[in-house]
Amino acid sequence: MPVAFNFLIAIEPLGWLSSGAGQFATSGNISVRTRTSFPPHTPTLSGLYALNYNDSELEKLQLAGPFWAKTDDPQNFYIPTPFNYSIADWKINDRLIWNSNTHQWQTGSGVALSDLPPSPASWISIHDWHQPQQTQPNPWIQFPVCHSRLKLDERQLALDEQSNLFQENVIQMNPATCLVYLANLPLPNSWYRFGGESHIVNLDCLDLAVDTQQLLNQRPGKTFTLISPTIWGSNRLSYTEPINIRNDEREPIWDIEAILTQPPSAFRHRLGGKLSRGRYAVPAGTVYVLNSPLMTTWQEWPEAWFPSEGYSFKRWGCGLALPLVE
Repeated sequence: MPVAFNFLIAIEPLGWLSSGAGQFATSGNISVRTRTSFPPHTPTLSGLYALNYNDSELEKLQLAGPFWAKTDDPQNFYIPTPFNYSIADWKINDRLIWNSNTHQWQTGSGVALSDLPPSPASWISIHDWHQPQQTQPNPWIQFPVCHSRLKLDERQLALDEQSNLFQENVIQMNPATCLVYLANLPLPNSWYRFGGESHIVNLDCLDLAVDTQQLLNQRPGKTFTLISPTIWGSNRLSYTEPINIRNDEREPIWDIEAILTQPPSAFRHRLGGKLSRGRYAVPAGTVYVLNSPLMTTWQEWPEAWFPSEGYSFKRWGCGLALPLVE
């Protein structure tokens, strides 16, 4: 079966990007403050496809991400580092392996670890996937911007009970980097308004490198890692693995021996003017160890493994995984 992704979408911000994603909190004298959610999930990109395709064509849309790359080499994009890699000074100094006999994660030298420290947010090059040695930190910085109400007759702040402050977290990416998504349909190269605050970005659509298509078409095997945020389960509940629901009985589909993960991340989007149900995604970098190898490619996984809200969440790249060397 051919790989689902034929195109690489490189998005270069022409200024700031929003990181709020509609999540709000209150703190002190700031009445509304957006929480950080970055980079944007794939439903954000689907809005650009709605400008260029009709409804029947959009039924076939398939996306994955988010990733990032250096603007001078977008094909060598960066994906989230698996959580079983031990990192120091952005170098991979060890790899944790699941020991089926002791039921513990252990280092390559055989030292068992019962409590695993959380890995820093980092990324590895897709070209270095088979032998990664170096990782990269997030290529962006976040800083707050406060908005407040002005007096109607003066260019001064209205310091009264109605002077509510709104703190927006904005993102400045390294000028030499861009966001990257994978898709099965092309987009015209152009400038677009992207994200909740409609910031201007430059978009380039490239043919995805053949070797990357071949990598993504591999069977996950016994040990694999997610490279995209993933929501499994039904329309009402989210799980850490695919679940069959029959007569209100929940039955795991995979025979899982171990999972190495971190706290879930928020996943919510607006599509067709409607706000989706708030969900929590299993983070990219999560490692699964199965008792029996998974011998079907991601493209062959049934959409029933994922919730559906207008479209199956597989459309957004949920579950996209790469095998790990055991």
